[in-house]
Amino acid sequence: MKVDVLLGLQWGDEGKGKVVDVLTPQYDVITRFQGGPNAGHTLEFDNFKHVLHNIPSGIFHADKVNIIGNGVVLDPITFKKEIDSLKDKGFDITKNLYISKKAHLILPTHRILDAASEASKGKTKIGSTLKGIGPTYMDKTGRNGLRVGDILHDFEAKYAALKEKHVKMLEMYDFEYNIEEFEQGLQEGIETLKSCIIIDSEHEINKYLKNGKSILAEGAQGTLLDIDFGSYPFVTSSNTICAGACTGMGVAPNKIGEVYGIFKAYCTRVGSGPFPTELFDETGEELRKAGHEFGATTGRPRRCGWIDLVALKYSVMINGVTQLIMTKGDVLSGFETIKAATAYKLNDGTVTEEFPFELTDDVEPIYTEIKGWKEDLTGVKSEDEFPQELKDYIAYLEKELEVPIKIVSVGPDREQTIVR
Repeated sequence: MKVDVLLGLQWGDEGKGKVVDVLTPQYDVITRFQGGPNAGHTLEFDNFKHVLHNIPSGIFHADKVNIIGNGVVLDPITFKKEIDSLKDKGFDITKNLYISKKAHLILPTHRILDAASEASKGKTKIGSTLKGIGPTYMDKTGRNGLRVGDILHDFEAKYAALKEKHVKMLEMYDFEYNIEEFEQGLQEGIETLKSCIIIDSEHEINKYLKNGKSILAEGAQGTLLDIDFGSYPFVTSSNTICAGACTGMGVAPNKIGEVYGIFKAYCTRVGSGPFPTELFDETGEELRKAGHEFGATTGRPRRCGWIDLVALKYSVMINGVTQLIMTKGDVLSGFETIKAATAYKLNDGTVTEEFPFELTDDVEPIYTEIKGWKEDLTGVKSEDEFPQELKDYIAYLEKELEVPIKIVSVGPDREQTIVR
């Protein structure tokens, strides 16, 4: 058996949670392989909306195993709140949620360091979600971090030592904080983690493969936020690309099967950083309102723009995408004309179809125009009901990206998903 990977191809918020939930019945095991509670994967079904941060999006299927992999960073305080929220809605997930011993812990001082660092940058801030993600990954690569497995072995002493180190680091910043406030709920969070099934995930995942079990790996954020290949330095702190699934789960590259790449029919971004196709006019506001473009984790309004095929082709290449999934096709209903960026004009006047080393605000998109459609798609049940203009848009994208679009989402509910 192989591990199929599902990941975002833009700047995150592509609809990964919903699609994982839709695909979960086809799999035995769902895993998260990177990122932390900066993720906000929204699922809607049975007239309820659920936002998951650390927990894999297959959790609402009680007969499926869900694994938080070693590449994830986990905040015990946020994790307990997420568990409690699910319990309040009638979901007991303690029997089908497994956590890797090697997943790193986000500590209260990581969140303080995140806030202090971001505040010190002023206008050059990167738009951090202030969840402590960056400092936690810095401790991981600096070989200072604490992992889930450490809560089982002298955790108090290890925590005190790292906390002391962080407090000394905070002396570099002109930043006021109350550490006791940030620590509220930490002990309860640790106890919640201890009550869960903690495993050597790399061994378990490979055993599942050996025993013929099907696995879907769920990514967080998006390819253009990858620490190596994204719009650096306005990126996240982990590898959001397909290769990150190998290191974030402990599986060999030859174990990767299908690679599902998810993208919106247009484009959005949260936080700072370059965004070539961003719209600052009424059209951008229309997209934001129609798409309800506000962050599931932060609540921040998302920046909106036309689809960027230069960036999308780059993401398809980097990830080896085998199947595409387009979400929010319904949001484009009513636009007379849809635009797609097919090249960039750089500040030196050169035109390129390749994603550049450094993406700047000076990049000017060169657009191709496509005829739009007026029909409401939210009630569509099959591809046969698609307006011709939507079919033409899909065909155009498939030709440009050279990968088939297998699924089209026409609304937030799991039922509003059309398999082509």
